[in-house]
Amino acid sequence: MQFSKLFSAQTVGLTAHIIDVEVDLSRGLHAFSLVGLPSTSVDESRDRVSAAIKNSGFTSPKQKNQKVVISLAPAELKKEGSHYDLAIALAYLAASDEITFIPQGKLFLGELSLDGKLRSIRGTLLLAQAAERAGFKEIFVPEDNASEAALITGLTVYGAHSLEQVLRHLDKKDPYFISSCTRSEGSEPRKESEHRVDLAHIKGQDFAKRALEISAAGKHNLAMWGPPGTGKTMLAQAFTHLLPELSHNEMLEVTGIHSVAGTLRDEIVVLPPLRAPHHTASYPSVIGGGTTPKPGEITLAHRGVLFLDEFPEFDRRVIESLREPLEEGHIRIARSKGHDTFPARFILLAAMNPCPCGKYGSEERCVCMPGTLAGYQRKLSGPIVDRIDLWVKVSKMSHDKLSDIKAGESTADVRTRIAAAREKQQTRFAEHPRSITTNNEMRADDIEQYIILPSKLRTLFNTSAEKLKLSPRAYHKVLKVARTIADLDASHDIAEKHLMEALAYRPTELR
Repeated sequence: MQFSKLFSAQTVGLTAHIIDVEVDLSRGLHAFSLVGLPSTSVDESRDRVSAAIKNSGFTSPKQKNQKVVISLAPAELKKEGSHYDLAIALAYLAASDEITFIPQGKLFLGELSLDGKLRSIRGTLLLAQAAERAGFKEIFVPEDNASEAALITGLTVYGAHSLEQVLRHLDKKDPYFISSCTRSEGSEPRKESEHRVDLAHIKGQDFAKRALEISAAGKHNLAMWGPPGTGKTMLAQAFTHLLPELSHNEMLEVTGIHSVAGTLRDEIVVLPPLRAPHHTASYPSVIGGGTTPKPGEITLAHRGVLFLDEFPEFDRRVIESLREPLEEGHIRIARSKGHDTFPARFILLAAMNPCPCGKYGSEERCVCMPGTLAGYQRKLSGPIVDRIDLWVKVSKMSHDKLSDIKAGESTADVRTRIAAAREKQQTRFAEHPRSITTNNEMRADDIEQYIILPSKLRTLFNTSAEKLKLSPRAYHKVLKVARTIADLDASHDIAEKHLMEALAYRPTELR
């Protein structure tokens, strides 16, 4: 009877931890215990592992008169998930002298089915990153997760179909080897070939289209309001195709988040994600939370777009909780069983009606009671309104304009200007200590450094800001939007027309 030690890993929130899997066998009546603060899914691995070992040609631990103790360390970390199965099975077989191999430098991940097959797991990319940082050289994962793990350079990734395959690979007496997986085996990014909603197909609404362009160029938050049926949702759908592809580091970051959440469809996320929760979504599902803190929709929208249709209809707690992520780019979740900080740097794209019936301020008669209307407008507090850079009224169009067959500017043409503006911003912030890439990420001290207005233009802006009663936050928002408009215009300096256009996007009728 011997002792063996292997290595696995797990995620807590969006942080990966290396876990030591230790097995000790001793003489005595049959006992099979698992220690190390395991959850129910981990504790049930005893049955899965026993059946998988038996169906892979070895003697099940439950058929022997021995005491089996499996320890998952560190003990103070709550163990969750089913991806310890492979490591536990191999550690047991090594301790019972049924297999011999060198475990150093190897990390094992995977859930076992009762017949010994390996099932896919969540969070493979983050776990592979942790393995690479910890100095591991080889990682064994389920076949379905191999291409995801192969995104991390510096690791030799083996995608296995079953426990038997892994055993044959590790056994030096058996000539069988699992082929290592590399990025060339299908993990290259797949690019979008067609735009589902092209700006050219949206008739009129030039002011709103211009706001979409500015928002995409500088990552500015945008809210559209107007009567129902005016094209707000269609504009939002077109907006997602204006955004440039993610950088390599952003791809890995976003892919890791979606892998942990179980929403990963491809090996890697290339395009900025779009999340559009329904207005009846609960607070934890949007913001994040639960007994053990987990990321919500705002984290799944990281580096992408969070589209909130019927914005005022969301729970007030949800709306008010957007303050921190809109300002800081992250959300802090504190619960009785733990706390965590999740990234949440997204573009907020909101759409709303002017009132519950949707006819307030239009030619049609509004049927809302004064109290109902006031309550609807109070859903959006001043701090939330201030944190949205661009406010656009989307009005009804005449039927003549709707029947106009002349196509407008296409999404491809607008994306060209946006890409050029993004390139200017990246050059501007190339040496920035916080590694910001867009104008909206500038803080107050950055504005003083990167946005310098001539004295005459500064006086004009201050006078306009005084008349509009802009708060200090809104004041800085206008300057950042003006900088983006100048970038789209390929202008080195902010001109009066850029500043006046930025002021035009501040809310007036909503105040």
